[in-house]
Amino acid sequence: MTRSHFLILSLLTLSLTSFANAAEPADTRCYELRTYTASPGKMEALQKRFREHTVALFAKHGMTNVGYWVQVEKPEEKLIYLLSFPDRAARDASFKAFGNDPEWQAVYKESEKDGTLVSKVESQFLTATDFSKTDKVEPGKAGRIYELRTYSCGPNNLPHLLSRFRDHTVGLFSKHGMKHFGYWTPSKGEPGADTTLIYLLIHDSKEAMDASFKAFRADPIWIAAKEASEKAAGGSLTIPDGVKSLPLTATDFSPAK
Repeated sequence: MTRSHFLILSLLTLSLTSFANAAEPADTRCYELRTYTASPGKMEALQKRFREHTVALFAKHGMTNVGYWVQVEKPEEKLIYLLSFPDRAARDASFKAFGNDPEWQAVYKESEKDGTLVSKVESQFLTATDFSKTDKVEPGKAGRIYELRTYSCGPNNLPHLLSRFRDHTVGLFSKHGMKHFGYWTPSKGEPGADTTLIYLLIHDSKEAMDASFKAFRADPIWIAAKEASEKAAGGSLTIPDGVKSLPLTATDFSPAK
């Protein structure tokens, strides 16, 4: 790292850290990220079931509907959604009650009479990081993009990555026009709990997303922070091909628009 980079990093670390962690209460909820791969030709029916029945039944049984999305590319393939619960025990109790609800059983049977709607279900339990934050955004803006990003780290590198996000990255994202929806790691005992960071950003459009990341990557503060963190860790914090980006759009029944 050059001396100028070090000075920039030292002078701005405190302000960016304060900005990133501004007065957000600790989030101790249990989150569950669920991905449904729709059977061929069944996405419309799957969304109809969620729109007309599932979302309300989830709420009835104590689940918080956080957001529902489809991929920007191939939106007919996957429905991705996020739920939250006070804790894991509450989650298990809610799903048990939901599964036993006669209304859900009738809805499920009726909706599947012409074939199963879902070919694959994936579930991942998440815990919010201490720097997780959610920006307020104007609901339902046309063209808005949610970006689901997953970082896979090498052994022992997740603490370095979390420190870099806490002290620099989150504040720099805000500086360059990105809005935050949340930052999580897989819960203890989940695959990737010690090696993975998952987060959601909000952009006004695909063009805005590309412009924000271009400016972010050229920012001298980011360049210095990246160099310093990799020097401390002895190399890249993520494994080869370890950064994944999935642009999403919110469904019409998603609380997050």
